[in-house]
Amino acid sequence: MKTAPYADLLRLVNGYQVSQAIHVATRLGVADHLRGTSRNIEELASLTASHPGGLYRLLRALAAIGVFHEGENKMFSLTAMGECLRSDSPTPLGAWAAYVGRSYVWQTWGNLLHSVRTGEGAFEALNKQSVWDFRAANPEESAIFDRAMTANSQSAMQAVVGAYDFSQFCHVADIGGGQGQLLSGILTANPHLRGTLFDQPHVVSRAKDVLASYGLTERCRIVSGSFFDAIPQGADAYLMRAIVHDWNDEEALAILKVCRRAIGADAKLLLVERVIELPNEGAPTKFSDLNMLAMLGGRERTQQEFEGLCRTANFKLCRIIQAGLFSIIEAEPE
Repeated sequence: MKTAPYADLLRLVNGYQVSQAIHVATRLGVADHLRGTSRNIEELASLTASHPGGLYRLLRALAAIGVFHEGENKMFSLTAMGECLRSDSPTPLGAWAAYVGRSYVWQTWGNLLHSVRTGEGAFEALNKQSVWDFRAANPEESAIFDRAMTANSQSAMQAVVGAYDFSQFCHVADIGGGQGQLLSGILTANPHLRGTLFDQPHVVSRAKDVLASYGLTERCRIVSGSFFDAIPQGADAYLMRAIVHDWNDEEALAILKVCRRAIGADAKLLLVERVIELPNEGAPTKFSDLNMLAMLGGRERTQQEFEGLCRTANFKLCRIIQAGLFSIIEAEPE
């Protein structure tokens, strides 16, 4: 049934309530406690150290929008959406929900007006430091963010592996690759490949366990450093997932120029990024662009903007391949 414009807009205006409710349910681990079973509210309250009445009000609201299912006598179970909040979900969103509800993210979006008026990042205006420096100084927040990025990489892994032929390469370097989730998927699907995982020291320090869980310790080396300074040489494919969008054009260009110095004449550069769609389409990418603006001062880009960045860094954009919510932007040295 078609709803009235007023009701549709009201739902959007109140969207922050849904986001925070899912965040709280995730922090309490509700989905894990409902894995493969139903539980009543008293049992769930005991398991999550919550007030039965308060927890019931949270879960019945989320059940009303399809995240959980409420049965008789205040019994709750998981829906298909709720399954994605499990910590062991093959399509995980719980780690992202746990991150986006953190107070520093919340407060940054609360200052979005500053970014819109100035074109500058709201986080830095509020905190007088970059979000990268903030996370480096707050290990707990860094770990929560890294878990969200690892989970997002897991979700993207199948789409990227399925969309692009990595068998043509011998050595893939994942630049800014976090804890190695995406690279692990690529190496697992292509047993002949070797890999290099490159990121900041405090990030890759936690990558050994991820690589070991895939049995890739011997096939993948870990290198730490900054992609503004230098990256490892010798690979024939250089992969960067959701890196360029973190930065403004000047900084993104600096990263690509560092890549150009390292990359061989016959190698490929593969940027896994969102590509902004036509007017009135592609809301997820356009809201991601707002997030990049507020949190980092970065941006999502159109195909033409990617072509311009590549050209200025002495790369030729060859093609763009859709891979789920992201695109694989293939470029080669000019």
